[in-house]
Amino acid sequence: PSNTALTVGPKIDYVLVKTFNQYTFEPIHIILAKALVGKQFAKKYAEGTDEDFANYTSETKVIPYKILAEFKGADLVGIQYEQLLDYATPYQNPENAFRVISGDFVTTEDGTGIVHTAPTFGADDAKVAKEATPEVPPMLVLDDNGNPVPLVDLQGKFLSIVNDETYGFANEYVKGEYLSDEEKSTEFNIQKENLKSIIADLKAYLSVDERIALKLRKENKAFKVEKYVHSYPHSWRTDEPLLYYPLDSWFIKVTDVKDRMFDLNETINWKPKSTGEGRFGNWLKNANDWNLSRSRYWGIPLPIWRTEDKKEEVIIGSVEELYSAIEKSIKAGFQKENPFKDFEIGNMS
Repeated sequence: PSNTALTVGPKIDYVLVKTFNQYTFEPIHIILAKALVGKQFAKKYAEGTDEDFANYTSETKVIPYKILAEFKGADLVGIQYEQLLDYATPYQNPENAFRVISGDFVTTEDGTGIVHTAPTFGADDAKVAKEATPEVPPMLVLDDNGNPVPLVDLQGKFLSIVNDETYGFANEYVKGEYLSDEEKSTEFNIQKENLKSIIADLKAYLSVDERIALKLRKENKAFKVEKYVHSYPHSWRTDEPLLYYPLDSWFIKVTDVKDRMFDLNETINWKPKSTGEGRFGNWLKNANDWNLSRSRYWGIPLPIWRTEDKKEEVIIGSVEELYSAIEKSIKAGFQKENPFKDFEIGNMS
């Protein structure tokens, strides 16, 4: 649901393939990397003739396919596509969403050579979306207070607008691992009733991912659905899968000075030399902007005050500065008294 772009490799060769959907048996057209045709059209597929296409039925064991055209990824850039799961659109610049964009990280080792891109939930996705022209907006919607939020709340549940009468999703955990056995049992009973027209005798709870795949299959939007094992970040505290969120943060713009830091590092007499020139030097070469405001239960608040209209910011560097600022606030009529009125500047006893 949070997808807003598809990323292709500009120099990769792609093809347009005519075939049939193995789930709905309807005619479809597929675009994928030319180098992956053999992998994706293996087993039950074979290159077909016009006669094969004319005689195809749901009973045909081998599904015919035919390559109709070939082009570079660069030729696809800018094309808009229909949103697969249209529960919401980005609150900002939705006209720039659901486009094919270019990315140098796309490979033809596996998959289709086309990368699902959701700028809301990944640093790489956010970067390639920002670099696109025009910039691809992340899937953010406005909450009841007018604040932009992703489709998944901070508890790991879909917002209520991600609602499907048959498949559910609204207010559900996006990861099945977040549910207790009792919660899964309750959800299973709901699913059994809602999905009875699709699955006559559902045997077990279906995760959000499984139901999304099922929905896309039924709607003729999925070419191939498979399970495969891949790495995914997990919490070292709970062993549960992690979710990435776009959060407002304060950064030190290290990228503006990293070249200078690297040059200064070379003037230091490191012992052993390999530590400074190798590990630390390589770190400086690839340094990113430093996030100062990571949320922690035990974190210390940043001493930054900002007006409601966000036009003025004040950074308080000491208790003395804070005392002085409060005195100004009292004189302006915003505060009645100074909580530090008995504080002696310089006396930390």
